[in-house]
Amino acid sequence: MTEIVRCWETTDPAYNSYHDEEWGRPVLDERGLYERLCLEGFQSGLSWLTILRKREAFRSGFAGFDPDRVARFGERDVTRLLGDAGIVRHRGKIEAAIANARATVELREATPLPKLLWSYAPERSGLVGDEGAAVLAKDLRKRGFRFVGPTTVLSALQACGVVNDHRADCWVRQAVEVERTVALAT
Repeated sequence: MTEIVRCWETTDPAYNSYHDEEWGRPVLDERGLYERLCLEGFQSGLSWLTILRKREAFRSGFAGFDPDRVARFGERDVTRLLGDAGIVRHRGKIEAAIANARATVELREATPLPKLLWSYAPERSGLVGDEGAAVLAKDLRKRGFRFVGPTTVLSALQACGVVNDHRADCWVRQAVEVERTVALAT
């Protein structure tokens, strides 16, 4: 029997499923990209497994990460979310998710979020890894996004398939690269 090689070792079935079926697979829709940016922001300083286990509560609390709906959140929603034990209750991160929804909606007129994020694929930008993430983070902040430092942005780019950071010997790397090639051709 051949051993399955993954990018990280865990015995948690949900974490393995996330790695095998989702991490690095191309996300091309606005809602999905906005969700990943938010969740990566909430993950800052915590384990990704913590966020993964709270994901459904985040989706419930943040209206399915619908940018239009979250952009209309106000102080009452911030208070509601601060009282929700199912999510990470950090005022700055909650307020950033709301600000990021507003920024996502505003981007539609000029450069929609999917077009902006995918323009930073190494094949398109010529920027690799940390370098591209640092430039994109600065660009996002200039456009009104918050809690989007280079590490958070790189993690989001990896999660969404903009960058394929699966290990060379990872059992899904080649499949992810094929999916990315198709996504980049669109």
